[in-house]
Amino acid sequence: MNTTVGKNKKEALNKKMLNLGIFEADIEEKFIRSQGKGGQKVNKTSNCVYLKHMPTGIEVKCQQERSQDLNRFLARRILASKIETIKLGKLSEEKKRIEKIKRQKRKRSKRAKEKMLDNK
Repeated sequence: MNTTVGKNKKEALNKKMLNLGIFEADIEEKFIRSQGKGGQKVNKTSNCVYLKHMPTGIEVKCQQERSQDLNRFLARRILASKIETIKLGKLSEEKKRIEKIKRQKRKRSKRAKEKMLDNK
């Protein structure tokens, strides 16, 4: 299993961060010992990544993988998507996805139910 992040993905993330006005100097980064499943390897290494974006105060913690390098990349990607959601609002892809799920899960109106039952 390859745990390193590809050059293209890193460059794309750096471009996205620059477009959103996120600079490395604005990010406070800490490494924390992981907790939970994973056995001895997880308990001995600090691979959980904690990021805090100083201007906005957004905090992200990532412990999805066993590799610290991969968790650093994933944490930055999560941070960028959160800031994008805040800056772009409704235009954000994440926001569109959430709205689509809400539309799918909402209750049907009485008229729609009656129409469906009539068709059966």
